[in-house]
Amino acid sequence: MAEPEENLDDVISDLVDDDQDDVSEQEATSPLEEMQAPDDIEFSGPPVQLTERAAEQVRKIRSDESLEDDLCLRVAVEGGGCSGLSYKLGFDYQTEEDEVIVSKGIEIIVDPKHMMYLKGISVDYPDGLDARGFTFDNPNASETCGCGSSFAT
Repeated sequence: MAEPEENLDDVISDLVDDDQDDVSEQEATSPLEEMQAPDDIEFSGPPVQLTERAAEQVRKIRSDESLEDDLCLRVAVEGGGCSGLSYKLGFDYQTEEDEVIVSKGIEIIVDPKHMMYLKGISVDYPDGLDARGFTFDNPNASETCGCGSSFAT
């Protein structure tokens, strides 16, 4: 009786392997390439801005970590998260394609492909008891998750 179970396991394993191959082919395209921001997005002011608290925290991190002067603050998005896209924030080297924005004296770099999702965004750093860490206020987000780290347009 063990043989029919093994054969069934083999069949199921083959089906799962076939499904994973289909998923791998679909994942070859970036989620950012497939998503389109609404055409009616209106914004004025800097594409990405920092609050004074966020700028102070960036300066503190740069000082505490003794980061190189040619590292800039990168603001980006990536596919994933509860609502479809997640914010990414970190120090990185500027590339030829990057757009450079200066906010509160901090050089911010953004890949132009991400800019349509970041237009008008404000990065803050609340440090109270109920919230601590970088937060993102995106006026173009149609949905956000409870943790505030992902969004949809």
